[in-house]
Amino acid sequence: MVKFYASTDNYPYPFPAVTLAYFLRYPNPYSTHVVSTDTISRHYDPETQKLTTIRLHLKRSKLPSAVLRLVPRSILGASASGDTQSFILEKSIVDIKNGRMDTESQNLEWRGVLSVVERQSFIRPMSAAQEDAKIFQGMEGAARRHGFLSFGPDAKVEDTCESTDVHSSVTLHSHIGEKWKKKRNAEDSTDDDEQPQKMGFFKSWSTASLQRSIEMIGLKRARRSQPNAKEGMKVVLERMREGGLVAVLEGMRRDREAILGGHPHAFSNRRPPNDDDE
Repeated sequence: MVKFYASTDNYPYPFPAVTLAYFLRYPNPYSTHVVSTDTISRHYDPETQKLTTIRLHLKRSKLPSAVLRLVPRSILGASASGDTQSFILEKSIVDIKNGRMDTESQNLEWRGVLSVVERQSFIRPMSAAQEDAKIFQGMEGAARRHGFLSFGPDAKVEDTCESTDVHSSVTLHSHIGEKWKKKRNAEDSTDDDEQPQKMGFFKSWSTASLQRSIEMIGLKRARRSQPNAKEGMKVVLERMREGGLVAVLEGMRRDREAILGGHPHAFSNRRPPNDDDE
């Protein structure tokens, strides 16, 4: 049993600006649940012009009350209030030559309860990608060409009327009860009595029902989180347009101070994300 969610969007910004904003999107006013981000590895292949990055995000959130009713806190590792933390592993590949970035993020905690894999593809219009492939001379040339990373204090994103398409998908799969199910099936296979086999069937059905319920809760949360993720990217892109990289870094500093200071509502008048899902 697997639940799947997909969406298509567009950012009215050039591809290099959007990809840079992706790497600088934490923290922002819509991601106050992100505690830290660490880069594990980064490699650029000059021959293929691909940049591969692996990062680790630490996020805190409040577990949906529906999950707490279904699964014991001892399994989830949650506090009495339902607050918990989890690590998210993110891998991204930026294909500068073809104007495409593919990303994949997955949770490292509670995978036995619910595995969540989010994939995104950021795509530059083909005409622009073909033009840039002829004149780009490595990463620095691409950066200078689009002006998203000029090497000056007043560098800003210019309005080139370019846009970037974004395709997102989330795959959710619950594995809860599968270990118990395998153990039970092994016990039933050694017993010729018909009644225990019937009980095993009903317990299997109950496990499948629980998995579906957890996957539906996760799917509902994934759908609700997508607008906040987009708004967070827009904040970073707007800062980049107005004040360049300096404005982005200054905004990150303010957001981090607000998060560490324990004031999640200190971000102007923007609505903070709601992680609880009844």
